[in-house]
Amino acid sequence: MRKIHMFDTTLRDGEQSPGVHLTTEEKVSIALQLEKLGVDRIEAGFPASSLGEIVNVQAISKAVRNTSIAVLARAHKTDVEAAREALKGAATPCLHIVLATSPIHRKYKLNMTKEQVIEAAEMAIKYGKNYFSEIEFSLEDASRTELDFIYRVVDRAIQAGATVINLPDTVGYASPETFGDMFRKVRENVPSIDNVLLSTHCHNDLGMATANTLAAVYAGVDQIEGTINGIGERAGNTAIEEVALALETKQDIYQAKSNLVLNEIYHTSRLVSQYTGMMVQPNKAIVGDHAFSHESGIHQDGVLKESSTYEIIRPETVGVSSSTIVLGKHSGRHALKKKIEYLGYDLTQEELANAFENFKNVIDQKKYVIDDDIHKLINQEFINHKTRYELSDLVISYPDEQTEVTIELIDEKQNPSRTTIRGNGVIDALYNGIERLIGTQFQLQDYSIRSKNIEKDAIGEVIVKVKKDDQSYSGRGMDTDIIKASAKAFLIAINQFFQTDHRKAKDNSFTFTN
Repeated sequence: MRKIHMFDTTLRDGEQSPGVHLTTEEKVSIALQLEKLGVDRIEAGFPASSLGEIVNVQAISKAVRNTSIAVLARAHKTDVEAAREALKGAATPCLHIVLATSPIHRKYKLNMTKEQVIEAAEMAIKYGKNYFSEIEFSLEDASRTELDFIYRVVDRAIQAGATVINLPDTVGYASPETFGDMFRKVRENVPSIDNVLLSTHCHNDLGMATANTLAAVYAGVDQIEGTINGIGERAGNTAIEEVALALETKQDIYQAKSNLVLNEIYHTSRLVSQYTGMMVQPNKAIVGDHAFSHESGIHQDGVLKESSTYEIIRPETVGVSSSTIVLGKHSGRHALKKKIEYLGYDLTQEELANAFENFKNVIDQKKYVIDDDIHKLINQEFINHKTRYELSDLVISYPDEQTEVTIELIDEKQNPSRTTIRGNGVIDALYNGIERLIGTQFQLQDYSIRSKNIEKDAIGEVIVKVKKDDQSYSGRGMDTDIIKASAKAFLIAINQFFQTDHRKAKDNSFTFTN
C-alpha cells in the first residue's frame, strides 16, 4: 500500500472560518489531539499575521514532539523570518511558502508577470533554505493556472530547494476528472517531480473537495491537505476524516492508506467542534450524529440482522461506540422489539403486536419517542406497575445566600419521607435530595428544558436522562414551575429503573435514541 501523508491545516485554514478564534491553550489541545490522531504534519498558523500568532506556534512546537509542524508564509523575506522565529523550538519544522500563479491572481492581486512570479518563488525558497530543510511550495489557485506555466513554476521551485510541491484547488473550481488529469500531466512533464512529495489542498465551494482530493490521490499525489470536519474559508476544506475512511474502505481502488489512528477520529471531531463553536451538521459523513443512525423500518430490520446491509463502516472504526436506532414514524416492529428487550421487558408475540399498534398511535401524535414513552406503553398495557415514588411537596429557600431544598416523596404504599438539603444550585440540591430519600444514586447524562408555548404562564417541559448499572432511563416532566417539572422528570426516570427487570441481558451492539 502506498502511504498518503496527512497534512492538517485545522489550526491555520480552519481557524480562518468566520467567527472562529482559538486561544493558545485551545490550539495546543487540538494540536496534541491531532498528534494522537496520527497526522503527519500540522500547519500551526501564519506567523507573519501577528506577534500573538508567533506565540501560538511556539507553544504548539514546544508541546508537539512527534509530528512535524509547518507554518504558512508568503513569498517575502519578512514572512520567512517570522516563520523562523515561530518554529525555532519545533522538533521537525517545515516552511510552507504560498504564491498565486493563475492569470486572474497575477493580474488583479499580484500585478506581476509570469517571470516575476517565478523569480519571487525562487527567492523565497532559496532564502528559506538558509533556515529550513523542509520547504513546501504551493501554487495558489493552481486549478485555474495554465498547465505549461505550472510545469515551469514547479520545475524552478524544485531546483530552488522545495521538498514538497502543492497544487491546490484554492477556490473549489476543479472537477475530479480535470483535477486528476492535471496531476498526471505534471508528473509526465516535470522530470524532477519524483524528487519531491506531491501534495494537494482542495476547497469545497462546489461540494467536491473530497472527490477532487481522491482524484488527485488516484493520479499519484502523495500528500493531502485538509481540516477536521472540513472547516475553513468560505465553504471549507477537504475533510481529512472523509479521505481517510475512503482510502480505508476503497483500498482496491486507491491502493493507498494513511497512518491515521481511525478510532480517534470522532473524539478529534468533537474537540474541534467544541473549541471552534462550529457544530457538525447531523448528516455529515463519518462524524455526523446521523452517520450511523437508522430510522427507516427496512433499514433497521436489515442492520439489526447484519450491520453490513446498511453500514459500510463500523461505528467503532471511527471511535463511535455503536450504531443508533431511532424510533420514529418509519420504524418497524423489529426495531421496537429490540428496544423493548433493551429496556428489560419480555413480551409475547401477541403483546408485542399490541405494543406495536400502540406505538404507532403514539408516534402519530408527537415528533419523537423517548424511553419514558416506551416504559409507559409497556407498563400501562401489560404490567400495570404502580409508580414507586411520587413528589408530594417541594420548598425552595435561600438561607445564608445558599440554595436549600426541602423535598417530600410518597412511596407506593403512601408512606411519606422528607429531607432538606443544600446544593450547588436548585437542580443539584433537588436531585441529590431525591437520591438521598430513595437510597440510590444515578448518573445524570442529559438535562434539557423546552417551553410548550410562549405565554407568561407557559408550561415548561424538562427531559432528563440518567444512567444506572450501564442502562439509561429517561423521563419527561411538565409544569408551569420548571423546578417541579425537573423533579417529575427525574422521578419518572427513576421509577423506570425500579420497574425494569434488570436480570435480562442487554444487547449493547446498538444504541437507541431517546
